[in-house]
Amino acid sequence: MTLHLVNARIVLADRIVSGSVTIKGDQIAAINAAAPPGAETIDCGGRLLAPAIVDLGAFAVDRAACLAGGIARVGLMPDQSPVLDDPGIIQRSAASGKPDLWVHPIAAATQRLAGEQLAEMAIAVEAGARAVATGRSRIADSGVMLRTLAYARDCGLTVITHAEDEGLSAGTVATAGETATRLGMRAAPAIAEGLAIARDLMLAEQTGAALHFRQVTTARGFDLIREAKRRGLPVTCGITPAHLLLSDIAMTDFRTFARLSPPLRDEADRKAALAALADGTIDVIASGHDPRGPEEKRLPFGDAAPGMSGAETLLALSLAAAREAAMDFPGLFAMLAAHPAHILGVDTGRIASGQPADLILVDPDAPWQIVADDMLARAGNTPFDGLPVTGRVRWTMKGGVIRYRA
Repeated sequence: MTLHLVNARIVLADRIVSGSVTIKGDQIAAINAAAPPGAETIDCGGRLLAPAIVDLGAFAVDRAACLAGGIARVGLMPDQSPVLDDPGIIQRSAASGKPDLWVHPIAAATQRLAGEQLAEMAIAVEAGARAVATGRSRIADSGVMLRTLAYARDCGLTVITHAEDEGLSAGTVATAGETATRLGMRAAPAIAEGLAIARDLMLAEQTGAALHFRQVTTARGFDLIREAKRRGLPVTCGITPAHLLLSDIAMTDFRTFARLSPPLRDEADRKAALAALADGTIDVIASGHDPRGPEEKRLPFGDAAPGMSGAETLLALSLAAAREAAMDFPGLFAMLAAHPAHILGVDTGRIASGQPADLILVDPDAPWQIVADDMLARAGNTPFDGLPVTGRVRWTMKGGVIRYRA
């Protein structure tokens, strides 16, 4: 089938242009070309036509929630049951989203994510893995991490790591500071993140491996990433909207929906995150999608499982952060699509001839309210419950087929 999308504001890599996009089969054929004979015309109504989101580092695949949030590709973390450290499991994960979503498995860097014995990365690549990760925690043993980075480098894979020093953060639920003290929460100093980042940067420099910190959330962490990039290290970092828009004040009433990993930081770190977004230190905005049901969240704060449901709110919250950081649409969608695709080694995330026809139609000014009970995910554990937002996905296209319409 040939489609001709007209009357669109097209988000390109460096600018927005008005016009049309032609799609043949599952690929983008042309931009602002004449309509091919027999093509089906779709009027975009002057809305934004953007690359579909590539969500790097989700912990679950929720088809309905992803499509409603403009996500066509999910980089799935290895923290599954069973763990993604076996080729058969990786292959099944890669097929789990069909036909609605592309799922790109991120294999476990170590067997069972135990941080001890390296997993068979070369076999994982053959099975469809697009990167390797340390999972919800980092590899504590520096020797194991060094070997992980060297093996991943030889396999052409990026290592995705968690940035918290377990010697400081183990058993804690908050960031040390006024809020944690007033609430009597077990807390770790914010430097737990910087210590973990500093070690892994030195090991990455030693090996030459590509390293991605899934979430960086502190001013010190951003300073370390900036310096590493200045020196030319192949390092990238990501963040979720929660750490861009919320501080640890959101935990004041012991709201377990605000129990996250890493924990929410103070206002100074939140402002540092916005500055890092604006200056390009942050490469990726991801949902951190981790749905948790009542049995895991309706508990005392210290006993509740960390995590938030973020797939269907990712775009609206990212638009809010972009407005606060004075970021334009091309820059935002680079962080939502092109950059995560590059880290996964997938040639997508841009609107250009020959690219996969994974697109979203966005009304950036459409108002709506986030309501946890109405979310399409398997659980609605969002710290943004009740928040009015603007920006809604009107449809999501995957491989030239519209899979979702609002």
